[in-house]
Amino acid sequence: MICSIIFIHLIEDVYDEFLRFVIHINKLTVIVNRHSKTTEMNEIETYIKQFPDNVQEILRNIRKLVKDNAIEAEEMFAYGMPAYKTNKKPLVYFAAFKNHIGFYAKPSGHREFQDEFSKYKQGKGSVQFPLDKPIPYKLIERIVKFRVTENNKKANAKRILTKQTDN
Repeated sequence: MICSIIFIHLIEDVYDEFLRFVIHINKLTVIVNRHSKTTEMNEIETYIKQFPDNVQEILRNIRKLVKDNAIEAEEMFAYGMPAYKTNKKPLVYFAAFKNHIGFYAKPSGHREFQDEFSKYKQGKGSVQFPLDKPIPYKLIERIVKFRVTENNKKANAKRILTKQTDN
């Protein structure tokens, strides 16, 4: 009988310790999740701050332009650069390099503005704006607006298709 009582107390102690551990882990998870959101925002600022002042100004201008024209966009740091999504789909990315700003608008955005891009060095879904020339902010604004509209149309079409299949 004494062994049973000791065993029960031991199990209760272990169980209490286990609960404290679970609570501790849950608190750490909340802290990490809160920290992650903050880190993403700080990562972009940290990324921008590593460049010379003139490049920082360009990157901040592009960031503001994207945020102003894609109000619902989710801002994150992906592929080593500032990135934006709308409707859970990539919108645009941008990055600074030694001699240019790389702007990534997905192949569809690139196709839509191929005439305007013709004077810049290009890749599949990307364009390079040289740092020694004026940055075409109005063009970037138009690209962002186009990509927002494109992502919204795709999301709406998906919603309509989902409704039709549900009925």
